[in-house]
Amino acid sequence: MSASAAKPRLGFGLIGPRRDRHAMSLEQLAALTLPVGDDGMVIGVDAEGRPAVLGINRPTPYDVTLIGGLWTAQVMALRAAATGARVTVETGRAPAWTSLAQAAGGGQQCISLHDVGRVPPQGASAGSPVVVIRDCGMRPPRGRVVSAPWQSVLTLLPYLSPVAPRLMEMSGLVGIQRVSPDEARQIGRIMHLPQAESEALSTLADGVTLWCTPKDRRFVMTQATDAETGLLGSARRMD
Repeated sequence: MSASAAKPRLGFGLIGPRRDRHAMSLEQLAALTLPVGDDGMVIGVDAEGRPAVLGINRPTPYDVTLIGGLWTAQVMALRAAATGARVTVETGRAPAWTSLAQAAGGGQQCISLHDVGRVPPQGASAGSPVVVIRDCGMRPPRGRVVSAPWQSVLTLLPYLSPVAPRLMEMSGLVGIQRVSPDEARQIGRIMHLPQAESEALSTLADGVTLWCTPKDRRFVMTQATDAETGLLGSARRMD
């Protein structure tokens, strides 16, 4: 072999053995698609039975408002913790959360409880994302800890309250469970819902939530696992 033939090509190394090309037609390419959805936690299934996935751990601030029941918020807390997030609950009813916090994490404290207005800085990061759940009643005060990169905030409202329109307008995602017909009409105006969806809000079954973003709306049924049912009981709207 001559010196010129053995000289490696700049940036590519020596020429390797020759093999047939791995090629396929455009029609065959579709067969390679994988059934993988969005990254995040499964919050239920939609009307077609497809998983509804919420990407709760984000590099940008993310606010969620849920007008609904404690049961759904607690299921979301457990599933957020299962994604590796630290869950911080700001609540005025700590006894309702104590057994959940003690059972989650298999002995490791992944859900912590704090009195209203007493949540310390969380130090969220890409390696240690945080989900703050604010269970502070009908008129939650402005939180000391707000949404930030890798720190999402979910505010739970039991019903439509005077502060709800502001929170809904500020949120990237809004969830609505069963409300009264009057509340349904008000929410429909705030969220610009079609009449059929507004009217449906007063008839939703326990565990069903209408999740709304500025561009999309979807009814989702949250189905508890056996472990979640054993800890929290069956789905319910009223606490």
